[in-house]
Amino acid sequence: MEAIATIRSCYSQRFGIPRQPGLVDSAVAAIEFEPTSDNALALRDLEAFSHLWVVFVFHRQHYKRFKPLVQPPRLGGKQTKGVYATRSPNRPNPIGLSVVTLQQVAFDKDRHRVFVTGGDFLDGTPVLDIKPYVSFVDAIPEAKSDWATPLEDDLEVTWNSEALQSLNEIKPSSDPVAYGLHGLKNLIEQTLAQDPRPAHERGKDGKQDQHWGVMIGPVDVKFKVRGGIVVIDAIKTR
Repeated sequence: MEAIATIRSCYSQRFGIPRQPGLVDSAVAAIEFEPTSDNALALRDLEAFSHLWVVFVFHRQHYKRFKPLVQPPRLGGKQTKGVYATRSPNRPNPIGLSVVTLQQVAFDKDRHRVFVTGGDFLDGTPVLDIKPYVSFVDAIPEAKSDWATPLEDDLEVTWNSEALQSLNEIKPSSDPVAYGLHGLKNLIEQTLAQDPRPAHERGKDGKQDQHWGVMIGPVDVKFKVRGGIVVIDAIKTR
C-alpha cells in the first residue's frame, strides 16, 4: 500500500498526543494531498459528512518488533492485555484508525487539504485512506467495552504569571494547525488537561522538583503537577 496523503499536526513529538481521538477538540490537523486532478475528484462530495474515519500509519515508532502483551495507560500501565484487545500503536502492522470531525476541504494550488479536529496524530503521519463516518451503522450505543471505561475528569490547568506573559507576547497566527481551533492557549490547556505523563505517573503528583516538557504547536511548554493540578511554569517559542 502507498500513502495517499500526509498529516500536518500540532503535535511534533509522541509525548503529549491525546491517547484517543476526540479528547482535544481544539486540535486541528490538515490531511494534505498532492494537487492532482485525480485527488480533486476523489475528494469531491466529502463535505456532505460531518465526521471521517482516517486510516493511517504509526510512523516514527521505536519498536523493533511487536509485543503480544501490552500495558494500556488506562489501567495505569500495570496490567497486561493482549495487543488485539487494545489500541496500542505497538502492533504487527502499525496501522491506526481514528474518527475525526471534518471542518473544511480546501483546494489550494500547492496542496488539497482536508482540515479536521479532534485528531490524535503525530506530525508527518502517512494516511492510507479516509472514509466517511456513517452514524446509522458506525455508532453502536449498546456496545460493550469492559475495562475501557469512560475517562476520568480532566485535570485543572493553571498558569504562573511568567508563563502567561510569555504566551501573551506571542504574535497571533491564522494557522489553525499550529494554534488550534480556539487559539493557542486553549490548545495547550486542553492537551495538558489529559495528563500526558506516563501511565505510572498519572493520578499522583510529581516529585517536588519534577517538571515535564511537551511541544505543542509552535511552543515548548514546561509544566508540573501539584495537588492534582497542572501548573504551567514556562513556555518558549521554538
